[in-house]
Amino acid sequence: MKANIKAISYYLPEAILSNDLINQEFPEWDIEKISSKTGINSRHISADDEFSSDMAVKAAEKLFSEHNIDKSTIDFLLFCTQSPDYFLPTTACIIQEKLGLNTTIGALDFNLGCSGFVYGLSLAKGLIAGGMANNVLLITSETYSKFIHPKDKSNKTIFGDAAAATLISSKAGFCSIGDFVFGTDGKGAENLIVKQGGMRFPVSNNNEDISDEFGNVRNDKNLFMNGTEIFNFTGEFVPKLTEAILEKSNLTKEDIDLFIFHQANKYMLNHLRKKIKIPEEKFFIAMQHCGNTVSSTIPIALYEAQKENRLVNCHNLILAGFGVGYSWAACNLIIE
Repeated sequence: MKANIKAISYYLPEAILSNDLINQEFPEWDIEKISSKTGINSRHISADDEFSSDMAVKAAEKLFSEHNIDKSTIDFLLFCTQSPDYFLPTTACIIQEKLGLNTTIGALDFNLGCSGFVYGLSLAKGLIAGGMANNVLLITSETYSKFIHPKDKSNKTIFGDAAAATLISSKAGFCSIGDFVFGTDGKGAENLIVKQGGMRFPVSNNNEDISDEFGNVRNDKNLFMNGTEIFNFTGEFVPKLTEAILEKSNLTKEDIDLFIFHQANKYMLNHLRKKIKIPEEKFFIAMQHCGNTVSSTIPIALYEAQKENRLVNCHNLILAGFGVGYSWAACNLIIE
């Protein structure tokens, strides 16, 4: 049984952190340099009392209203986040109640970052192919801003908060979901991490702020990213990932009409595009208005590509997510 993407919507919090505001706080951080290197002009920041489930609900409600979807037809909810409301209960259960979905549905959280949307598509396809569901609601939602130290200008510049909701169905949609390839290498776990907050390192109030050579301040309660190691990881593994999904799908680069990668930052994406030798017109970037929204970057980009008519006359698409974990995944989408 085919699994198809029927519709996507996304939600961005109201507060906007523009490059102008970052420059006001960090005058040494040149606006033009931020824009040209990251490809980001602004990012949205969740309110103090706004959490992943709140954003997830708003994204799902937009999906239902924008695409005239009857929520009673949803029979499984998948929720991808690394910033859950609680350790327990499962945030997906909270979302089910807030949305008023049937109590007969399945609902689960899964903890993945930048590869999360592609993994979610694979889980949804498996549920549909196995006859366990007909309409799967996949939601990605992150509030990374709550992990970032106020004086960590590097991470503040890159990350934004967002949620995206996608309906995957056994019924026809605008594209069908094809093959998948995956990868995991836990040796990179320490290069993108919030060290405190779990059972191994509970949150401590006795943390000392540390400043790196670039003036970024953080402590073990905050998001740490070793940008150099993450860049090296993507340069090594993403070209192999692209080759692997093309081989799995019996396709060549020339067969692909559009590539949509995790929207990490413009510099990294252009480096990967050139290394893999993807023509610029076949490579889609859409992050200038929202930044790196982790697991929501690919569905946001896919939504924007459809909105800008970039999917017209397209037949084969490649999606690729990669980052925190290390974790990576890719799939092909087919537009009939």
